[in-house]
Amino acid sequence: MNKKRMITGAAVTLALCLFSASITALLVTRYDGKRVYRMMETVYQDIIENQPEAEQAVLQALKECRNERKTPGGESILRAYGYREADFLNPSRTAVAAFAAVGVLIGGVVFSLVLLFWQDRKMKRIRGLTEYLEQVNIGDARCFLQKEEDEFSKLQDELYKTVTELYQTREKALLAKNRFAENLYNIAHQMKTPLTAISLSVQTVGNRPQEEFAEQIRRQVLRLTCLEEALLLLSRIDAGTLLLERRETDVFTLLSLAADNLQELSQEADVFIDVPEAGAVTVCVDLEWTMEAVMNLMKNCMEHTKRGGTVFVSYEQNHLYTQVRIWDEGAGFAKEDLPHLFERFYRGQNEKGGGIGIGLAISKELIESQNGTVTAKNLPDGGACFEIRFYCH
Repeated sequence: MNKKRMITGAAVTLALCLFSASITALLVTRYDGKRVYRMMETVYQDIIENQPEAEQAVLQALKECRNERKTPGGESILRAYGYREADFLNPSRTAVAAFAAVGVLIGGVVFSLVLLFWQDRKMKRIRGLTEYLEQVNIGDARCFLQKEEDEFSKLQDELYKTVTELYQTREKALLAKNRFAENLYNIAHQMKTPLTAISLSVQTVGNRPQEEFAEQIRRQVLRLTCLEEALLLLSRIDAGTLLLERRETDVFTLLSLAADNLQELSQEADVFIDVPEAGAVTVCVDLEWTMEAVMNLMKNCMEHTKRGGTVFVSYEQNHLYTQVRIWDEGAGFAKEDLPHLFERFYRGQNEKGGGIGIGLAISKELIESQNGTVTAKNLPDGGACFEIRFYCH
């Protein structure tokens, strides 16, 4: 509730009531003065008519009373003869009551108008908030809300927050639903290829098993196994059940272990992974899962590096974050692929090998869950580059 606005309204109402009371008092005073003047005129006229010799004394008394404002001393002569103030007020009671009634009426009208004004404002605000909720219920929350502060401002803010949260929850639910349907389609598509290959191999083999068909089946089963493991990992990440034991970890050790785990693959592709030591730099991460994320980025660079080439790695630290860069000397990313590289099951135009398009998505989820970010870009001199940043706070 806006206290300043309430105080202002009360002050205006009080000022108007005091003004009407002052006007009433002024009218009553003027009326009473005229009545006293006529009464004194009648009394003095009767005295002078009955006793002409007292005219000078009466005029002198009037002059002294007006100039010096004398007050009678001793016992009141009128009270001695049995007169009271009420005896001289009786004739004006009706007029005074009328003036008082007019004053009360004016004050009441002013107060009623102010009260009706505030009541009308309240009803307009209530109608505005009601219309806003009605628009929300029909799916349109673009109704204009008052920006000025009043006693309903807090209620308006809470309504707006609640509606915003509901819309965000709804959008997240729709996004999750669409994402689930898309993932389900991609999973079915990914499983279809190896299952078809296995089925064809089995039909071809028949009763005469051959080594080449057995090897093909083995590769497709391995692909299915990798897909299963990747999907299970993503499901654990989405459900929040993947436990990350974050500890202070040396960055050089982390990168070296990732490169060592890819040694067999790098030898087969004839690609060297260069991890130079750049001093003692540590990050607070889960070693195993972070190493998994880095390996996926390294493998992506290896797939786009020519035989005999090198995948380069560097790292550095500042007051805000620790940065790890992984890049190659290949053709780089296609411009159309850059916004979608970390989407699940997305495969770029220059994709090589039998990847399922889920490795970069896993890396992104693992890094971001540890207060980090990962981005992809093309280098000015050619080649693709991944930048990982683990923030200190």
